[in-house]
Amino acid sequence: MTGARSARPRWVTALLGSAGFARAYTLVVLGTVFSAFAIERTAGHVAYVTMITGLCLLGVGILVSRRDEISLFRLVPTTLVVFVGWALTSIFWSWDRSESWWSWVSLAAIAFLAVVLGHIRDTLQTARAVGDVLRLLLGISLGLEVLSGILLDTPFRFLGIQGNIAALGPIQGMFGTRNLLGFVAVIALITFLVEYRTQSVRPGTSLASVVLGGSIAALSDSPTVLVLAIGVGLAAGALMLVRRARPERRRALQWVLAGVVVVGLVAGYAARHPIIAFLGAGTDFSLRVDLWNVMVDFTRYRPVQGWGWYGPWDQRGVPFASINFRVDDNHATGLNSFFDVLLQLGWAGLILFCALAGVALLRSWLDAGERRSPVYAWTPLILVALLIDSFFESFTLTGIGWMLLVLCAVRAGQSRGWRERIGSRPTSSLPRA
Repeated sequence: MTGARSARPRWVTALLGSAGFARAYTLVVLGTVFSAFAIERTAGHVAYVTMITGLCLLGVGILVSRRDEISLFRLVPTTLVVFVGWALTSIFWSWDRSESWWSWVSLAAIAFLAVVLGHIRDTLQTARAVGDVLRLLLGISLGLEVLSGILLDTPFRFLGIQGNIAALGPIQGMFGTRNLLGFVAVIALITFLVEYRTQSVRPGTSLASVVLGGSIAALSDSPTVLVLAIGVGLAAGALMLVRRARPERRRALQWVLAGVVVVGLVAGYAARHPIIAFLGAGTDFSLRVDLWNVMVDFTRYRPVQGWGWYGPWDQRGVPFASINFRVDDNHATGLNSFFDVLLQLGWAGLILFCALAGVALLRSWLDAGERRSPVYAWTPLILVALLIDSFFESFTLTGIGWMLLVLCAVRAGQSRGWRERIGSRPTSSLPRA
């Protein structure tokens, strides 16, 4: 009996540490988080929370089974720990501590799952898993839109699908809103193109995937898709220049590109009105500006610490009910990740959030500029998409966006310190893709 009892833990450990289990676990985690809206609308919030809880418990088991392979000191990026810790601290001054606590638990749970994935899958395996999941979910979304808008000609209100595909959009798929669908489609396109460059899937599959992602992005009719596509395209072009530059010229080129980015941001802000008119998003942007102005007014009451962490707004709570009353609308987020963090966690939280995203982008960008394999471009390009989208939506603070941000931060943190990477050549001691 003693031998049987001691054999079972070893068997469980071997299973949790196996490559096949890690791959299956990764696909299930990504599939669950990416399809959160559909799961909650069909199976209920309790079912979704139960799934996330079970995946977190399995994640603990996986990390324990691989404790000899994983350095505890590099398990979680410091910037992530500090940001999540500040969000936890904010519960003490929030108006609804219970709501704030459970929102923080959701934030921490998704972050933990991303940390687990970052340590059991390498960059190529992560991109492949994201690609496989998004191929499936975008395919299902397109099928549901065709069923709703063409075959049955009736909206699927339980999924938020309006059935507009026959009119060429906007469509929502299984993600609830056209903006989230468009964001996911851009993430998918980045991933599919990286798969094509790395030849990690068959050429036919790559081509079909790119066509699927591009079609979904166009049909979403989201005003942010074009901005995302242009921003990511420019970032990809700049990264290509860096990768092709000679090592001795790379550092100077990086500084030139940084200057170009600063000038571009200033010019874009100065020409914001013509740009908005060109995109046909005047009404949508005006709505956002009115909301942001009111949010800034409420931030002045608690400039440093904010009103407490909630993530998605508790629309009956303080200050969210008052903000919606002022703008005469029913917003569930601040429609901007930076303003949302400023409102909920104050200037201290905003600085920590920018540090988390900024350090991850800098590290991954420098890493991608030196490595031969194009797979290393996946992390900085995903981060660029997240940061650009953060100016128009708050997706980066919850669900899909938050998981991708943490996952990319973990990937970036596994490289050498950014000071070592500027102008240096990669060495054989660096981890593989």
